[in-house]
Amino acid sequence: MAKKIMVVDDDKDIVEYLVSIFREKGYETCSAEGGEGAMELLERERPDLLTLDLEMPEEWGPRFYRKFSQKPEFAELPVVVISGLAGIHLAIRKAVATVSKPFEPAHVLEIVEGTIGRP
Repeated sequence: MAKKIMVVDDDKDIVEYLVSIFREKGYETCSAEGGEGAMELLERERPDLLTLDLEMPEEWGPRFYRKFSQKPEFAELPVVVISGLAGIHLAIRKAVATVSKPFEPAHVLEIVEGTIGRP
């Protein structure tokens, strides 16, 4: 079974772009456009890695991270922060990587493969 990546971002275009990049490489994907509903999706889908935007209207990325990472089943879930905010490397200290928007797809894929391996 292919490894699954969950994309959480309020920008629909970014969600579609990341999902297409990951699927093209053979990963399974699921996505939430913002933090609202993301917890339910996370619990249902059980991804191997999560990409997370920081600034979203319904749910601030770091707050969503704190909520899910307190659950034992998600405490070790690797997170890649992808955001346009300055200082993103400070927002979620346990993130496996921080990537600034705009980003190079090859760089994101390199981080994902280095973290969870190939699909």
